[in-house]
Amino acid sequence: MNDDLDGAESGLGNGNSSFHKLGKGMVAFLRATLGFEPDVMKEASEKLADAEASASADHRRAQRDSHAHQSSIYPPGAEYALCHAETQLMAAVVGVLNESLTESIKGFYKLRKAYLSLDGILVAEARYMKKREDLGADIPEKQSLESLRSNRSARSMKGNPTGFVNRRASAESMKPPSLQSVKVPKSGGIARENTILARHTNGIRVDDDDDDEFFDADEVHDHGETMTYSGHLEMDAMEKDTRNISLQNGIASAYARDLPPPKQRSFGHDLLDHDPDSEIFSNPIDVFIHSGANLCFGLLLVMISMIPPAFGKLLFIIGFHGDKDRGIRMLWQASKFHNFNGAMAGLILLGYYNTLVGFSDIIPDSDPATLDKNPVEGYPKERCEALLADMRRRHPKSHLWLLEEARMHAFNKQISKAISILETSTKSPLKQVEALEMFEKSLNAMYSHQYELCSRSFIACVSLNNWSHALYYYIAGAAEVELYRRYKLSDPKVAKKHEGKAVELLKLAPQHAGKKKFMARQLPFDVFVARKVKKWEARAHDLRTSFIDAVGVSPLEEMIFFWNGYKRQDRSQLETSLERLAWSETNPSWSREGPDEKAVFGVLQAATLRNLKRWDEAKQTIRENVLKVNAIELKGGLKDDWTAPAAHYEMGVICWMQRGEAVKQHSGMEVEEKWVRECETWVEKAAKWESYELDARIGLKIATAQDTLKRWNEKRAKVNA
Repeated sequence: MNDDLDGAESGLGNGNSSFHKLGKGMVAFLRATLGFEPDVMKEASEKLADAEASASADHRRAQRDSHAHQSSIYPPGAEYALCHAETQLMAAVVGVLNESLTESIKGFYKLRKAYLSLDGILVAEARYMKKREDLGADIPEKQSLESLRSNRSARSMKGNPTGFVNRRASAESMKPPSLQSVKVPKSGGIARENTILARHTNGIRVDDDDDDEFFDADEVHDHGETMTYSGHLEMDAMEKDTRNISLQNGIASAYARDLPPPKQRSFGHDLLDHDPDSEIFSNPIDVFIHSGANLCFGLLLVMISMIPPAFGKLLFIIGFHGDKDRGIRMLWQASKFHNFNGAMAGLILLGYYNTLVGFSDIIPDSDPATLDKNPVEGYPKERCEALLADMRRRHPKSHLWLLEEARMHAFNKQISKAISILETSTKSPLKQVEALEMFEKSLNAMYSHQYELCSRSFIACVSLNNWSHALYYYIAGAAEVELYRRYKLSDPKVAKKHEGKAVELLKLAPQHAGKKKFMARQLPFDVFVARKVKKWEARAHDLRTSFIDAVGVSPLEEMIFFWNGYKRQDRSQLETSLERLAWSETNPSWSREGPDEKAVFGVLQAATLRNLKRWDEAKQTIRENVLKVNAIELKGGLKDDWTAPAAHYEMGVICWMQRGEAVKQHSGMEVEEKWVRECETWVEKAAKWESYELDARIGLKIATAQDTLKRWNEKRAKVNA
């Protein structure tokens, strides 16, 4: 965490324990997730698999060894159960980032298995706290596991005195008829009844991949008829047989034999939230377990809670729902500890607030008076600043914290400061971190209309990172379009130079689309880029004009919208965005534009006006350019079909901001509720929209909005109770 991965590898090199292997896997994981290089990701997968196997073996040994570490909090082997869970979490992330659909599905299943191990550790903590506070009987060991299963399967597990779970028996009732009583052919043609036992000892469950078995479902159909079972996949054979894995609306449909139903009750055990100097944490192994469990379980709960509506079916693979409140609290708890777990928790928290919260619009209000009790609400500015300062002291050489400091400045509408930090800092020894810094600088240059810097920086990203060269070239070309338009009348010679660069970069972008995949599908922005260029080529032909003049509403402002840069802009930068959008209206060909291009204009102009608090104007441009148009005219072919659902979401955001103003003006609860109900109506319409381009990106905002509105209603119910 101090930008010295080579030093970390050297220090871990001669060790062969599960902890050393976990450390090696972590180093490889950091390299893989910071850079997305295929070879590095493959190496990370191999090291994490080795660490996972080692931790599993040590966990079994510790449960039988009377000389193993004896904790007053955790059962024997808990430290290895944590190692095992951490390797599974990291392997899951690498698997999902892998281009293979099979690896992605295996990754999601690993998340579920890690959950079970981590949950057992936290149950042990809760049991310890109840004993310590002398509040009565212990927590039943299998209480939390049972929350993952149906009532019927839970009863069958409680009746098993050995603590081992027969997963066929516990899941048989949950499977559709076509999946029940399946004979699994063994090599050599001998059929066997496949009964799998999961090791579950002292409330901590550690499963090996060799025990896993997947069952593929046919595609999801609208009618209620049960589809015929079409095969099985065992974990070891997944590479060989993926023919029956299907995609339905971009989502993998898979069935794991003991997959619980998606509905579950809320979490019931308490949090151990003592500070590091408490006598409870006098043993360093207990510190490792506690901080690691809070880091991993917290990350899991937050990550799953933020799955957008378009990917909701993934919850059927993962098998449980997230809990953002609990997850954020656990990450704050882990960040207190001065070890790797604490540093990672701090990095995740800062990334969550500066990036994910910064990406969203409908978020809870921050209340400094209740911050200690509820650190999830809104954006806890002072607490994040204190966390960043602490991490900078702990790891003074790391550029990761400089990157987060720059993001924090951008979040607070100080984009010039953010760029200054990224430009004046020394070069990171890690190419992957250097690439992240360059990408962040590129975005900030885009937000602040520094077109030359934007174009130059995104082109530099091509040599530093291979994630999406199509996107890098596209945005660089879009910046050159703005320069062409700036000089078109005042300096035709300079404009001609920028025209050449713009055409070259924009036509180069589609050539790189599709080279990188996510879950066996093209990256959403790659699809977007290819379509936009085709659209402009078709417009150039239809309008009988040059390619550069066929480019419609500012593509750079469109990118600012998709990255929610308007939220980071100050007033002068927002006014500049309005000017760049107005270029389209003053163009002689504007009167000939169809509803598609005008809808793009309406959404972008509304988002800019909204951030200037010109709410009535924002609503008017959406009504005129989007809502009054027949939705059929805004989809199909090369059209931008994202505008209609985005317009509905924007209307919801405006209502939420008007609600906030009503609260400041002390207008009363009735006025606030009026705006909330209108906001809910617009958000729900957007959430139920059919599939459209970049729906996962907009869906992330919608999911956050739904969560915020749910919180508001819960608070209102308490007030009225």
